[in-house]
Amino acid sequence: MKFEGLFKLTFWKAVAIVLMALGLIAAIQRYSMGLGATTNLVDTFPWGLWIGVDILVGVGLAAGGFTIAAIVYLFNIRRFHPILRPTILTAFLGYLLVIMGLMVDLGRPWAIWHAIIMWNPHSVMFEVAWCVMLYTAVLALEFSPVVFEKFKLERPLKILKAITIPLVILGVILSTLHQSSLGSLFLIIPGRMHPLWYSNIIPFLFIISCVAAGLAMTIVESFYSSRAFGREVELPLLSELSRVIVVVLALYFTVRIQDLMSRDALQYIFQPTYQSALFIGEIVLGVVMPFFLLLFERVRSNRKGLFYSAVLVLLGFVAHRVNTAITSMEHWPDRVYLPSAQELCITLGLAAFGFSAFALIARYFPVFEQKSETAPLKTGEIRPSSSLEPASGT
Repeated sequence: MKFEGLFKLTFWKAVAIVLMALGLIAAIQRYSMGLGATTNLVDTFPWGLWIGVDILVGVGLAAGGFTIAAIVYLFNIRRFHPILRPTILTAFLGYLLVIMGLMVDLGRPWAIWHAIIMWNPHSVMFEVAWCVMLYTAVLALEFSPVVFEKFKLERPLKILKAITIPLVILGVILSTLHQSSLGSLFLIIPGRMHPLWYSNIIPFLFIISCVAAGLAMTIVESFYSSRAFGREVELPLLSELSRVIVVVLALYFTVRIQDLMSRDALQYIFQPTYQSALFIGEIVLGVVMPFFLLLFERVRSNRKGLFYSAVLVLLGFVAHRVNTAITSMEHWPDRVYLPSAQELCITLGLAAFGFSAFALIARYFPVFEQKSETAPLKTGEIRPSSSLEPASGT
């Protein structure tokens, strides 16, 4: 490995170092002083920033891993293979960050191993714990060929290639299970959640929204990595993904509004509360706007249009998860929650660590495929291709 430029300090490297240092200091304070002294969490409001962002958002944004893997290996649409490895890396790092955030959030993190030997199959948290552990292991195996290729380890590489399809199937099953189970956690508190977010179909809403967010995260990650590593954006592939996002957003919006109507909860949108304002912002900015933007071919085939539309999808997804875990809970104890400085520092530190780890791995391992021999596209131009045809020869 060559490490030229690794120790060269740039503005963003300095920002990442500062954020990670602050996060480490805050984590030391959290473990030494306890949750009560370092967070604004209380018995009546035990879930805050770390659950709403670090765990619910982190897991959802990593959903692009099983989605793209299924597209490439199960549906055999091989033309999406160039964006598979960076997507798997994003998902793998996302799950590692979720685990790190969970270890900070748990009151007794040293007892996390109890789920391995003390089984409680009737607990949703038990199912989430096992699915997260197993899917993280699956993502590590799916990404391991990159490491084997780097160090020219032919035998384990052949073994991994032989079990790729079973691994992908297992990954899709595990990820689907715990994406819905995270929503199931909220089913036990119908009286505490605001009617705009509580629903019997929360698990289904979590699955739909995570698919859209995972694909949007793949688009945003592709743009940032192309800028950071001087690569050409796979615009035709990303444009095709955006078509899928349009369908998923339409399904999500329809199901969400229909659910509110069936529960007679649509009336809460028109009440003069900050919950209704946040709900309208979540739906309009994160669902309706990107849906209509991505309907237009000129937006999907334009770099800036595609990028900012994907960003809106991500913001809507984050808003939904935060509103579900935090905003919807605030009306019951009549208490407004604001995260403490330590909570913010740990969350930002984890995010900085994730960006830094991706940049480091992508720089020194074969995460990106070699540039195609096809002539490069001009800015804003998209090469026509059939939508979802079988990929033999594509």
